[in-house]
Amino acid sequence: MSENKGQLKFGIVGCGMISGTHARAIADSETGMLTAAHSRTEANLRSFGEKFDVEPYTDYEQFLAETDIDGVVICTPTGTHLDYGKQAAEAGKHLIVEKPIEVTLERGQQLIDSCRSSNVKLAVIYQNRFIDDVQRMKFLLDSGDLGHIVMVDASVKWFRDQHYYSSADWRGTLALDGGGAVINQAVHTVDLMLWLCGEVESVQAYKGTLTHQNMEGEDNAVAVMRFRNGALGVFRASTSTIPAQNRKIEVHAEHGTATLDGGMFTVSYGGTQEFGKVVGSKESGTGAADPMEGITMDNHRKQYEQILSALLNDDQPAVSGADSLKSLAFVRALYQSAKRQEEVYLNLLEG
Repeated sequence: MSENKGQLKFGIVGCGMISGTHARAIADSETGMLTAAHSRTEANLRSFGEKFDVEPYTDYEQFLAETDIDGVVICTPTGTHLDYGKQAAEAGKHLIVEKPIEVTLERGQQLIDSCRSSNVKLAVIYQNRFIDDVQRMKFLLDSGDLGHIVMVDASVKWFRDQHYYSSADWRGTLALDGGGAVINQAVHTVDLMLWLCGEVESVQAYKGTLTHQNMEGEDNAVAVMRFRNGALGVFRASTSTIPAQNRKIEVHAEHGTATLDGGMFTVSYGGTQEFGKVVGSKESGTGAADPMEGITMDNHRKQYEQILSALLNDDQPAVSGADSLKSLAFVRALYQSAKRQEEVYLNLLEG
C-alpha cells in the first residue's frame, strides 16, 4: 500500500475502449493517481502507457508484485473479472471493477468473498447513479411524495452495428460477455431501475438474436416484471433499434409520474409538469453504433471521488460488490426465463 494516505495510487488492467475514461476520471480526481497498466495486447498497452504516462506491464504477476499501488482497476471482458480480481485482492489491492461485476452470480460472489477474506474494498462502476438528475429522481421517489409505485417502464433501445460485435472476439459471447444487449448495454439501466424503484421479485422474458450475425448473446429482449413492493413493470433492451433512442425509465405512482429520459428528469402531478435540469444527457449518445460516442467522464469522476473517499476513510463504496449483484441477478433471471419459457423468481436463482 502507498504510504502517502492522501494520494491513492492505481494500476489499470485492460487497455481497451473504456480504459481511457477511467484513466481520465482518476487523473481529474483530487486523491487518485494512475501509475501503471497491464494488458496482454502490446499495441494497446504501449499506446495507453504513452498517452497516460504510466508504467506498462505485459505480465500480470509482475504488475502486482512490482508496482506500488493501492488498488487495481479492472477493465477487461466481464468473464475475466474474477480471475484478475482474485489475484489482485490476494495481493492486498482494493478493486474497482467495470460493470457488471461478472457473468454469473456464482463468479460474482466468489469475487466478493475473495475481497472480504483479503480485507480489501470492492467497488463496481455504475456511474449513471451519479448523474445529477438521477440523484434528484432518487430523492423524490424516496421521499414518498409520489406515493407508492404502481408501474415501471424501462427501455434501452440502442444500436450497435455488426462491426462492433465482430471487432473483438469476446463481444456477444456467453463466456466473456455473459450475453448481449441486456448484460452489456442495458445493465446500467437495470441498476438504475432497481436503485430507484426497489428489487424485482420475478420476471417472464423473451429474447432473440434478430439482426446480428455470429454472436451467442441476444440483441433484443423483453420482459414483464413484478416488484417486491407490488408494482408491475415492462423492460426492453435492444441493440437493433434504428434510429437509436435515449434510455428511458418511467415510474408511475399514486400521485404522478417520474421520468428519466436520457439524462433528463421530469415529474408530472396531474396536469402539471416540472422539469429537472438537463445534466448528463450526453451519456445517452452511447445508443449509437460507436459505444463511446457522447461518453464523458464527468459521472465516472463523481463515482471515483466517492470511491476514493470511501477507501481513505475505511467506508463502503456507494456501489459495493454485494449491491452490484442485484442487477446481475435480474439479468440472470431474465436469461433463465427466456430459456425456460416460464416465470423465474429471483430468490430461487442459483448462486
